[in-house]
Amino acid sequence: MALMDLNLTRNIGISAHIDSGKTTLTERILFYTGRIHKIHDVRGKDGVGAKMDSMELEREKGITIQSAATHVSWGNVPINIIDTPGHVDFTIEVERALRVLDGAILVLCGVAGVQSQSITVDRQMRRYNVPRIAFINKLDRAGANPFRVTQSLVEKLRLNAVLAQLPIGLEDAHEGVIDLVKMKAVYFNGADGEEIIEKEIPAEMLEDAKKYRHELVAKAADFDEEVGEKFLMEEEVSVEELMRAIRKGTLQQALVPVFMGSAFKNKGVQKVLDAVTDYLPNPKEVINEALDQKNNEEKVVLESDPEKDLVALAFKLEDGRFGQLTYMRVYQGTIR
Repeated sequence: MALMDLNLTRNIGISAHIDSGKTTLTERILFYTGRIHKIHDVRGKDGVGAKMDSMELEREKGITIQSAATHVSWGNVPINIIDTPGHVDFTIEVERALRVLDGAILVLCGVAGVQSQSITVDRQMRRYNVPRIAFINKLDRAGANPFRVTQSLVEKLRLNAVLAQLPIGLEDAHEGVIDLVKMKAVYFNGADGEEIIEKEIPAEMLEDAKKYRHELVAKAADFDEEVGEKFLMEEEVSVEELMRAIRKGTLQQALVPVFMGSAFKNKGVQKVLDAVTDYLPNPKEVINEALDQKNNEEKVVLESDPEKDLVALAFKLEDGRFGQLTYMRVYQGTIR
């Protein structure tokens, strides 16, 4: 078996408060990456249910209890997704899953915003130093307001959140998003939103887009000297430079870029996958530490090196058709 290119690999989790639409988002990700060929909804009328919900109880209640792991590819980037439970009763499942992540998508409901479990999950992510991007979902719902939700990320979670997108229309009128990095309007056409169409920003939204891009550049400028200089000189910052600065800030867990859409209405999901590859770390960009049991539990920094001693963590056991299945994360070394 060929070794995966670790520079491209992403190990991510999708965390959220219950009913923020996390399983629907995961389902769409599986669809757009070609892992499943038909979209099923959580409480599906077709009786199939969402792919990641394997326990009977999960399908019945529409909630995710155990954290399952799945592998997808987006372009040439292999992504391992650990599906973490959002329900407050399953915090230990979430903790075990978070320990093996390199990055995460924090999903928020566009109407309810930051809820109790979002706060719990965020606290756990801080504990395990997990860089994250935010996805504000359900913009098709009545009362959706991504600006208010972003504000509450700043106020309630004390995150340095910054809009990387703007919504084109809200509630019934939600059509797509404006990409503030590339300054393009993005629409998701086709029966399942699989056709991505980039156009010029609608004239009536151009002023807003410029204003919010200015804010994005201002925050990103703190993490990249070149961007900082250009910002001070009021020069134009290129797409590549801005992406590099956002990535640096995200990897330092000092910046949380905010993306948005409606997973249920198939809008915005592919752009989140782009953001995962653009802004979340590969395994080599994360510091993982182990405790040396022979040496008073002294901290040892692990290297993503297949030649070194094996260090791995089994984070989930599952009784499947073929006996017990153990999910594990190899931090260092090789297992055969």
